[in-house]
Amino acid sequence: MSEGITARRFHESEGVEDWRVVGEGACTYFRTGSFEAGARLVSAISELAGLDDHHPDVDLRHDGVIVRLITVRPDYYGLSERDLELARKISTVARKLGVSAEPARVQTVLVTIDAFDIQKVKPFWRAVLGYQDRDDSPEDLVDPLGRGASIWFQKIGAPDPQVNRIHLDIWVPPDQAQVRIAAAIAAGGRLVTDQYAPAWWTLADPEGNLADVATTTSRD
Repeated sequence: MSEGITARRFHESEGVEDWRVVGEGACTYFRTGSFEAGARLVSAISELAGLDDHHPDVDLRHDGVIVRLITVRPDYYGLSERDLELARKISTVARKLGVSAEPARVQTVLVTIDAFDIQKVKPFWRAVLGYQDRDDSPEDLVDPLGRGASIWFQKIGAPDPQVNRIHLDIWVPPDQAQVRIAAAIAAGGRLVTDQYAPAWWTLADPEGNLADVATTTSRD
């Protein structure tokens, strides 16, 4: 069984400069320029050894390929040594094909729902979304197809009329957080609080709807 590792351990390792750890795993974006070139990259990745029991999540589009690496076991949902090894192998394959990585473009989105009674609310969202429980966490639902945003239920004790009960967490690479925050503020938003930075900054749109810009920094 592969040993779990932290985001810091991943980023401090050699050979993973193409990758960024965001909310769920290590991700990168390879700009291929065409669907055909992207298909060649995906084919080359598929020929790597050891993928039958530990595979990457690959999203092929017309101009690029997004790859996500994560270890999922009944007792664990995160990065492992195998993800670190696989990241190096995939980057090597991409370089051989002349494909460059743009890791600054990656992100993952998490939907957070405040709930007084998580076990009462969670079944509705599981059913209406067609999602499933995340085995290692009673507060999470995940898309069994690995496509939609995960759902996290945050336990609350009392309602706050000034706070939305549902908000988005946008996980970005640490070096992109300030860029994303500045863009959101320039687009009419405002900073609500940075007291939890660099783990996350809470922003609001012009009507008060909330979003957190989150990073893996300080979460080890």
